[in-house]
Amino acid sequence: MAPLALVGVALLLGAPPCLGAVTPTPSLPPPPANESEDSPEGCQGSYRCQPGVLLPVWEPDDPSVGDKAARAVVYFVAMAYMFLGVSIIADRFMASIEVITSKEKEITITKANGETSVGTVRIWNETVSNLTLMALGSSAPEILLSVIEVCGHNFQAGELGPGTIVGSAAFNMFVVIAVCVYVIPAGESRKIKHLRVFFVTASWSIFAYVWLYLILAVFSPGVVQHAADAARAPGPADGMDDDEDDGASRIFFEPGLYHCLENCGSVLLSVACQGGEGNSTFYVDYRTEDGSAKAGSDYEYSEGTLVFKPGETQKELRIGIIDDDIFEEDEHFFVRLLNLRVGDAQGMFEPDGGGRPKGRLVSPLLATVTILDDDHAGIFSFQDRLLHVSECMGTVDVRVVRSSGARGTVRLPYRTVDGTARGGGVHYEDACGELEFGDDETMKTLQVKIVDDEEYEKKDNFFIELGQPQWLKRGISALLLNQGDGDRKLTAEEEEARRIAEMGKPVLGENCRLEVIIEESYDFKNTVDKLIKKTNLALVIGTHSWREQFLEAITVSAAGDEEEEEDGSREERLPSCFDYVMHFLTVFWKVLFACVPPTEYCHGWACFGVCILVIGLLTALIGDLASHFGCTVGLKDSVNAVVFVALGTSIPDTFASKVAALQDQCADASIGNVTGSNAVNVFLGLGVAWSVAAVYWAVQGQPFEVRTGTLAFSVTLFTVFAFVGIAVLLYRRRPHIGGELGGPRGPKLATTALFLGLWFLYILFASLEAYCHIRGF
Repeated sequence: MAPLALVGVALLLGAPPCLGAVTPTPSLPPPPANESEDSPEGCQGSYRCQPGVLLPVWEPDDPSVGDKAARAVVYFVAMAYMFLGVSIIADRFMASIEVITSKEKEITITKANGETSVGTVRIWNETVSNLTLMALGSSAPEILLSVIEVCGHNFQAGELGPGTIVGSAAFNMFVVIAVCVYVIPAGESRKIKHLRVFFVTASWSIFAYVWLYLILAVFSPGVVQHAADAARAPGPADGMDDDEDDGASRIFFEPGLYHCLENCGSVLLSVACQGGEGNSTFYVDYRTEDGSAKAGSDYEYSEGTLVFKPGETQKELRIGIIDDDIFEEDEHFFVRLLNLRVGDAQGMFEPDGGGRPKGRLVSPLLATVTILDDDHAGIFSFQDRLLHVSECMGTVDVRVVRSSGARGTVRLPYRTVDGTARGGGVHYEDACGELEFGDDETMKTLQVKIVDDEEYEKKDNFFIELGQPQWLKRGISALLLNQGDGDRKLTAEEEEARRIAEMGKPVLGENCRLEVIIEESYDFKNTVDKLIKKTNLALVIGTHSWREQFLEAITVSAAGDEEEEEDGSREERLPSCFDYVMHFLTVFWKVLFACVPPTEYCHGWACFGVCILVIGLLTALIGDLASHFGCTVGLKDSVNAVVFVALGTSIPDTFASKVAALQDQCADASIGNVTGSNAVNVFLGLGVAWSVAAVYWAVQGQPFEVRTGTLAFSVTLFTVFAFVGIAVLLYRRRPHIGGELGGPRGPKLATTALFLGLWFLYILFASLEAYCHIRGF
């Protein structure tokens, strides 16, 4: 809080003299959306304190200078004490998420040979839990407060407006990440595991604020509109064209394109007769025509006549396909409709009287049939390049797929190769052998046994490699491939046939080397994490009863780890003087939050829901205290919103990310909570509340106005600084630093100072622009 106090003093020193005291002024309606922020009234006007969501204005509202100083101290100390409470309830909140996301379920796996095995998988996806339970959960109080604030102020835009939202985003992006970088213990680092997920969430978290500016300042300046159905323009009916609706029957292929395998035997084509009066008989001839496929060698030549009797709308014709075992490229041929004749209901041909025709051939009257060759022996590869397995799995099944053909019997050798994991029973059992793919068989499974040594933070890898496939049965293709072994020179036709046969040989695909990463057992890791992650201000990650929680709340415990003796035993540390002081300051919060349901109840959901309600209450109090503090010391509403109100609404995100950074082995949860919360604040925090207000005012026949102020200036400033911050995080992934969070002391302190400096510059420029020392846009 000391840097915030310095910021407040700096802002007061830079403010005009008339802002030194807050004089009571009558309540005025909000100014128009297009009113300039840098007008004389905007730069020199004074503002009165307004009642908060929970806290009323401290009466009298025009105190003396001494009373103002005393009130500012009270508000400041109260905020600091509220921050302490949020830090403790945030630990319980993260503990509930840990319990919820650790739930597993049993699934039955059916192997290729028909055998079944039972395995366990996590119910929650890691990325989904970060973006929902954590980011959405920690932002849920802001969403509720925003809705309550708008509804409680007669559906007018409240204080939690665009300025506060952008200020909260800046605090999350810079201060919260700075805290996460700094709190990582010395010698450790945290790296983002799912980098593509980070790119998506970071992009959307920045786009959200660009979108906020666009909807308020570009698309509908100063007005938030509700979604309305666009008027449907009159147009022509969905009927048929006049030229086609002439009463004549239309005969055509339906569809006009067909595909079939070479070994299918025959292909069935469909001819449709639509429209007309339905009382005539139609005769239409058909015949096949060569394309790249030739009659007699690739398909059977066919011609004939189709007869559509009155009421018949569809006829089928069958063309024979000739199969061989020579690999060749895909080929095609055509079937044409021609020579349409018309008869009466009894089938007698009618003379052409020169009137309107009763039937006609329409497009597509030429069908294209593509013959797909099935004589390639196949391309062999693994389904993926990378496979993560838990050491407790016992045996891992690896699938090898055969694509682009399945002709003949093929033997495929394979073997395991050591990486950081060692074979021979150390980390896994060596595997070496051959997979035999039969004719038309497209998948095989090989097995590798994994050794469970119950190692913590395990991440070892080995590889499975496929050897060159061996084609055992090749038929005519074998003869073609062996024709060049004698002294006789091959003709041009034989050379071409041999080249095509060579193309049909079995080959290895792109994924012919699979990396298998062996990780620690999830149950074992969670158990160890719950035992070693304790701090003085945090309750135990998993609790089973209210009695246990109250006993821990009133017990003074020492901060830090236990001391290790020379013989390897661990001795519990005695509480220090600082531990007793902190226990005295936090005992109220500890006892109060001991009433929260234990994480054992309802699989953690009861604790999760109550924590959200408590965090929402504390967030509302912190927001009111921050607003009253800024108002008391004489800050403008826009500056107060950017600095103190935004800080109050971001405190839950700060402690949630801090706990995640310390407990997790990667940085996905802590950084994902920042980017996810920034997007949630706009899309749901403002979206839900403003949608309700926009619909309400639309029913009243009036627009819902939101004052934009200098939103373009704030969004541009935040966007530029955010890109700088993201670039720094990506640079920290270099090996000599180790990851986005933590790392060597020098880079860690430099990154923390840079991010705090970006936040300080943001509020400095925003404040100077608010007081008209610099001109915004």
